[in-house]
Amino acid sequence: MELNQLEYFRTLAQIQHFTQAAKELHITQPALSLSIAKLEDELGVPLFERQGRKVCLNRYGEIFLKRIETALIEVEKGKQELLEELNPVRGTISLAFLHIMGTQIVPRLISEFGQKYPNIQFELSQFSNDVAVNKLEKGNCDFFITTSVFLKEGIRKLDLLTEELFVAVPDTHYLSQNKEVDLFEIENEAYIGIKSNCGLRDTLDLFFQKKGFTPKVKFEGEEVTTVSGLVATGLGVSILPLAPALQLDGISWLRLKNPSCTRNIGITWTESNYMSPSAQLFKTFIAENYAIQSISTS
Repeated sequence: MELNQLEYFRTLAQIQHFTQAAKELHITQPALSLSIAKLEDELGVPLFERQGRKVCLNRYGEIFLKRIETALIEVEKGKQELLEELNPVRGTISLAFLHIMGTQIVPRLISEFGQKYPNIQFELSQFSNDVAVNKLEKGNCDFFITTSVFLKEGIRKLDLLTEELFVAVPDTHYLSQNKEVDLFEIENEAYIGIKSNCGLRDTLDLFFQKKGFTPKVKFEGEEVTTVSGLVATGLGVSILPLAPALQLDGISWLRLKNPSCTRNIGITWTESNYMSPSAQLFKTFIAENYAIQSISTS
């Protein structure tokens, strides 16, 4: 069984047409047919149901494809690791982040790193906190930018900056003309929260617990953008970062006093997973250039 046979099989399984698959692989249709026939003969079972030059996987083919896709991904990772060992400044870094991080901090990090290492590429993904942590643990991404304060064993975090959180109220709210507000002034207000798959929720839960404050939750959103939308339509108040994506018409932003509230934004990685030379360069760059900073909007 040869590697190119497996690659031919995967391509044919995806395209489901001998002529088109052969064209994609830059080989002749007879050569592809012969390769698949030899593979099936070696395995002792047919992998496809044939209808002329069109094919579809049978149940044996579906079972085999699952294993082959995993194997080929590992082979590609192995090739990538070897290439990066030879030339660490031409690798690819897989970076996951929460959706709201895509407007400021992620572009800034990539831009500044790219000025020093222009040939290193980034593979960017946006996930919820739980999904991203799962991918980080499995080695499907190198880094995850998050605000989570609860980290699983084996995950390391380097804090990049501290961000102030504000009370967001509808423009029609009686507090909207204030520049700042005491936490307990919103104690009896309808509160728009964020669901528990978000680092912001963890930060606020700890903050409320420490201050003995229990918000009267009316709604919970999956994303902070949903929360800001609910506030903008007058359904309640919330505590949110003053991010550009959240500054909707209809919202007034009030600084929290007595006490203020902040969250840390950091980059995480898994200690036990392989880290490519290019990823090591990125981690070193972040550590050397991003001491904890404070963001506060007047």
